[in-house]
Amino acid sequence: MSADGLPERFDVMVYPAAELRGELRAQPSKNYTTRYLLAAALAEGETRVVGVATSEDAGAMLRCLADWGAGVELVGDDAVIRGFGAHPAAGVTLNPGNAGAVARFLMGVAALTTGTTFVTDYPNSLGKRPQGDLLDALERLGARVSSDAGKLPISLSGPVRGGPVEVSAERSSQYASALMFLAPLLPGGLDLRLTGDIKSHAPLRQTLDTLAAFGVQASASDALSRISIPGGQRYRAGRVLVPGDYPGSAALLAAAATRPGVLRLSNLREHDLQGEREAVDVLRQMGADITREGDTLTVRGGLPLTAVTRDGDGFTDAVQALSAAAAAASGTTTWENVYTLRLKECDRISDTRAELERLGLSTSETEDSLTITGTERVAGGVTVNGHGDHRMIMLLTLLGLRAEAPIRITGAHHIRKSYPQFFRHLEALGAKFEYLPTDAH
Repeated sequence: MSADGLPERFDVMVYPAAELRGELRAQPSKNYTTRYLLAAALAEGETRVVGVATSEDAGAMLRCLADWGAGVELVGDDAVIRGFGAHPAAGVTLNPGNAGAVARFLMGVAALTTGTTFVTDYPNSLGKRPQGDLLDALERLGARVSSDAGKLPISLSGPVRGGPVEVSAERSSQYASALMFLAPLLPGGLDLRLTGDIKSHAPLRQTLDTLAAFGVQASASDALSRISIPGGQRYRAGRVLVPGDYPGSAALLAAAATRPGVLRLSNLREHDLQGEREAVDVLRQMGADITREGDTLTVRGGLPLTAVTRDGDGFTDAVQALSAAAAAASGTTTWENVYTLRLKECDRISDTRAELERLGLSTSETEDSLTITGTERVAGGVTVNGHGDHRMIMLLTLLGLRAEAPIRITGAHHIRKSYPQFFRHLEALGAKFEYLPTDAH
């Protein structure tokens, strides 16, 4: 059994839920947790990161930082980090598991070291994800890089020089964020020029927000195509509070919107830089009854929903959850400009279409869009594939809650990557699950 009381590896049987009702506190933000932990390690001295996420991504960051020489202590819900500043240990092999953002952020910082090697025990997921755009930028700055055609395993050595550098933002914003964490610790800083069609502005703003929280000066153009970070700076140790997580909460909000009942969900700031905060507006546009009082959202579910067409680039990590609402809405919903979904733990366009069709829905796709026609009934009674992807598992779970017969989701333990308490939180609202141990990875 794992710490959450569930089998180490399991499929989940999702039973239909007549209603969802109760109060929950949103889990801590995965994206802010990993950023704050890294910044804390890059500070000299002790930082308390208050209310850290318990996801596998957070665990991967903590493990890698400890391997690099940071002091890591978990105190209740907090993490106390004794930083290594600009001097991570040399000659270390880091394994970020299946955490793509963690791997990329650390690759940028690895330019401060010699002989850092990155490996993964997920060769068919993170091992297939492209890192070449970041590696190219690091090489232009003077780093020595060896890789498997731009993919893991990867070895990196500095030192690198500061100054101007281009990095593509076409595939991911994480490459630029990686260089932003590195920049203040270089004598000359970095003048970043982001090229291509910049994807996911919100995570870039979260990185800038993190730098500011740790006393690092940076400036950026309105469109984020130019980011300038002076060198010779230090990250300032101290105390930071992790906000609530909008991507995971989008799944709870969508679940509550598609079933009768009332959900009160707290710890979600109204003025927040997480792009997935837009999920609240999307659900409201679809007809969901969502009201806000301070940092608490109340959803009164069971109302009819209608289809929308939205540019999903700003809230990519909520597209899967919102697709469950689209599957319950009258009409045809299209998520546009979401090509980067193809580069996640699975292909979240084609693989989502396949699983929705297995459940009887009508869907279509283009290279950068996903279209879903809603239906009043989902028959259920089938086994669907979680594709080793936490967001896919959330989507399929939500569909199971409104199906006419139970559905089985394979590899449901992968939910731990971002939301270990997902099933427990839904159980607190009245959902029923059966956890079926499996030996499959």
